[in-house]
Amino acid sequence: MEKAAKADHTPFKRNAGKGHMDSLTSILVPIHREGHRFVIIFAAVTVVFFLLWQPLGWIGVVLTLWCLYFFRDPDRVTPQREGLVISPADGVVNLITEASPPPELGLGDMRRTRVTIFMNVFNCHVNRAPVAGKVKRIAYRPGQFLNASLDKASDDNERNSMVIERADGSEIVVVQIAGLVARRIVCDVAEGKELKAGERYGIIRFGSRLDVYLPEGAIPLVALGQTAIAGETVLADGISVEPHHI
Repeated sequence: MEKAAKADHTPFKRNAGKGHMDSLTSILVPIHREGHRFVIIFAAVTVVFFLLWQPLGWIGVVLTLWCLYFFRDPDRVTPQREGLVISPADGVVNLITEASPPPELGLGDMRRTRVTIFMNVFNCHVNRAPVAGKVKRIAYRPGQFLNASLDKASDDNERNSMVIERADGSEIVVVQIAGLVARRIVCDVAEGKELKAGERYGIIRFGSRLDVYLPEGAIPLVALGQTAIAGETVLADGISVEPHHI
């Protein structure tokens, strides 16, 4: 009887251990390579803080943990249906309006529906391709570092614009825009690159926004104030027959 009881409990313990490992894995997400040196710097400064004054060191620990959290790079499951435009960033939809794409792209003055996603310092800042297609053009323009939540940030702030051409020939524009504390826009792709929907293509450090200029006929499916998840939230649908409301 005693041996049987041990045999019954062994599988339970093994499964319980596996469950703990799965939970730990789900919490520990990879860190984007742009964050590695910042985490090291924060950790080194924290050690110095502890040597100077212990309470200051604990503040450094909190800041180091925030730095790790900021540069997290989780996996995402991206919808792949034809016609969908996926959010390229984590954040809040704070503008849905009509506007012309950045002039440096040479796309003319035709106005398009623009969806703006504002990222605060607690959002994941890894940027993802909103659609599958070929990178047709990339244009960087230096500028100011105004609050990225302001409408005029689209025109005045430092930005990196990219045109993606889909298989049907339609084009979508996605613009990385620096913010009040953002000082570096990173774009890891070059013109001619074939991207998959939801594929990582860059990051902006420490607060910013992304503008998405939808192709003609794409219907916005998000609302102002809605939280978007990069690589997962559907921003618009190019083949939907639902009415278009801004």
